[in-house]
Amino acid sequence: MAERLQKILSAAGIASRRKSEVLIAQGRVMVNGKQATIGDRADVDIDIVTVDGKPIAAERKRYLALNKPSGHVTTLSDPQGRPKVSDLIDVPERVFPVGRLDYDTEGLLLLTNDGDFAERISHPRYEIDKVYVARTATPLGDEALRLLRTGVQLEDGPSAPAAVRILYRDNRTVELTIHEGRNRMIRRMLAAVGSPVTGLTRMRIGPLALGDLPTGRWRELLPAEIAGLLEGAPKPAGPAVTRKGPR
Repeated sequence: MAERLQKILSAAGIASRRKSEVLIAQGRVMVNGKQATIGDRADVDIDIVTVDGKPIAAERKRYLALNKPSGHVTTLSDPQGRPKVSDLIDVPERVFPVGRLDYDTEGLLLLTNDGDFAERISHPRYEIDKVYVARTATPLGDEALRLLRTGVQLEDGPSAPAAVRILYRDNRTVELTIHEGRNRMIRRMLAAVGSPVTGLTRMRIGPLALGDLPTGRWRELLPAEIAGLLEGAPKPAGPAVTRKGPR
């Protein structure tokens, strides 16, 4: 059945539908040897669709959860040659990170080859909560907590109010829930209230918790977990197979 090219490219894990439209507009997509245009349709069972001269094929959709260690970048390539999160994953499909975690931040990171899923999880308009636990260099006082809960003024605009919970009596370990995805958001918020971060871990994305997944290891998401992320359903109970990435 013929479908719009951007949907075909997204289903093949090439890019999200929006980014696929950019590829088409740039003239990088061909159908049966002819340059495609926005609005074109194709049937992957009949037509030959190529991107940058390489034919695409429908891939198995993969949805992975990784406990990202510190010291890895959430990109597929790095000019500085630093370790990448993709080095920890051993699946035949080309998966990419959903959103990002800073080089020195640990915790839950999703990877997929489903562009639509990635956009749904990472786009700010869906306001999916992300829960972090931060360790700070100095205790958080009442005024710092008030600012975090009402919005902190940053160089690129005020933060949205965060849900904040102190975890230990020394007031230096705090749980923050935000839905924004601006660069180094948690670190900048805490620095702005006078408590720089010394350690940061993402514990949850929407209903999906990091749980006991060991650092540097990944697992497949369960179908119910994928549905929960997309629909806001409660996190399902039940075990999942854990695999170890290459050392």
